[in-house]
Amino acid sequence: MKIEFQETTKDLAKRIDIHTKFGARDIDRWMLDLIDLEADSIILDVGCGSGKQCFSYDDRLKGHADITGGDVSEELLQQARDEDARRKSQMKFVYLDFNKPFEFPDDHFDFVSCCFAIYYAENVPFTISEMHRITRTGGRLFTTGPMPENKKIFYDIIKEATHKPIPPMPGSSRYASEFLSTIKSHYSKVDVHIFENPLTFESVEPYIDYTRASMSEDRKLWSSFFQSKDDFEKIISAITEVAKRKLDQDGKLVMTKVVGGFLATK
Repeated sequence: MKIEFQETTKDLAKRIDIHTKFGARDIDRWMLDLIDLEADSIILDVGCGSGKQCFSYDDRLKGHADITGGDVSEELLQQARDEDARRKSQMKFVYLDFNKPFEFPDDHFDFVSCCFAIYYAENVPFTISEMHRITRTGGRLFTTGPMPENKKIFYDIIKEATHKPIPPMPGSSRYASEFLSTIKSHYSKVDVHIFENPLTFESVEPYIDYTRASMSEDRKLWSSFFQSKDDFEKIISAITEVAKRKLDQDGKLVMTKVVGGFLATK
């Protein structure tokens, strides 16, 4: 399945910032407590971006781990390398396309993670098989992604404003079904953990900032909603009106992120 999606670094950074400012819970702490990494582990983070997860692993283990991050974006990899050099943490950041064979030996990693990226894989059995292959027996895979109930109000407002059906999202439409079943078919044990984080907006502006970052013209998933910048602005204007009405009615907008953490043992 070819995923027609391209997310800009700016859009991603904006949404992460909004999660931090308006969210009630810290997903990074939840993940680290859940996976309970062991010192001296050999770790790979797939889809590492600018290295956020890798650095959190390094901080938790106080440098006592062999950590590699892999991503398809050379821009983000360079950001990770620059931060690594600043921290003098000596991690490795390498090009990795999870739609192609991984250039790692069999049974090599104690822990493999892929946070908010795995559901963009084109061939699910292939990608999961590669992750399984490079994980040692007894080692673990951890993935995160949106569940079907994720940010319901966000989609409800868009539907009310546009009168259009929401296009299938690669995450919430496939992660809890196709990806979970494939992971279960490869690993001996799979535990499903749910993280809910309500983002509370008491003014409409940051909510619309989030919406813009999620529906920008670089996100091909929304191409059926707009064909030009003017189309995009008209949709944002309509969404703003609906969001304002709901906020005036309820006094706030609460958008709950519902994330599934799949922790699998080989």
